[in-house]
Amino acid sequence: MAELIESETQNSEVDFLGIPIEAHEIINALRYGIGLKQVCQQVVERKVIEQAAQEREIIVSPDQVQAEADRVRHEMHLERTSDTLDWLSGHLLTPDDWETSIRDRLLKQALQESLFLGEVDRYFAQNRLDFEQAILYQITVPYPQLAQEIYYQIEEAEISFYEAAHWYDLNPKQRYQCGYLGILHRWELHPDLAVQVFSANPGEIISPIQIENQYCVLKVEEFIQAQLTPENHQTILTKLFEEWLQGEVNYLLHQ
Repeated sequence: MAELIESETQNSEVDFLGIPIEAHEIINALRYGIGLKQVCQQVVERKVIEQAAQEREIIVSPDQVQAEADRVRHEMHLERTSDTLDWLSGHLLTPDDWETSIRDRLLKQALQESLFLGEVDRYFAQNRLDFEQAILYQITVPYPQLAQEIYYQIEEAEISFYEAAHWYDLNPKQRYQCGYLGILHRWELHPDLAVQVFSANPGEIISPIQIENQYCVLKVEEFIQAQLTPENHQTILTKLFEEWLQGEVNYLLHQ
């Protein structure tokens, strides 16, 4: 697949802070750093997207590219042209390079929507449980006896869950946050944890569970019912597209 990279670079060179670097040197650096396969994968994916978009007559207009460039510049506070050029130079990009990258991103997005926008509602309905969320607190300790003792102390109101997390949790960040783990989907949890968490009641303290070599005591603060929010909509759209793209790449590589 290295030939794909070589054809993309077209025997060009990169000016890195005044030092010319040949395309073959970049390829060798990627190869020796075990990064060439990933870049080749990206090149093949780009080719698949281009072909699929062409077959479906999907195009990105210059006006769309300009609008997106203006949005990004505003978001990054690159209001002056000189600021934009400095930013591009710092990333070894020309304005044409940047426009091409924007066009590629918009084309990918348009192809996603063309292929799978109509499938999102069905996927959500069939996998609704995966999008349930829980607000969780967790105490993680290295020993089962300690986990059990903490659990008993919390149940007997000798110490609050948050105090116990602040004193005992292995993770410094969670200690400072009194055990706050976050708002998590079912699929983001270890399967053993997910079963216990989504079988509990809000406010319930879950008795110690062993996950690998650690022991967890959890508190379920609140459940959030599954909703097809814009974030979940995009998650599903991206998932369906990435699965399709991987299948197309595998077919292309093994045909």
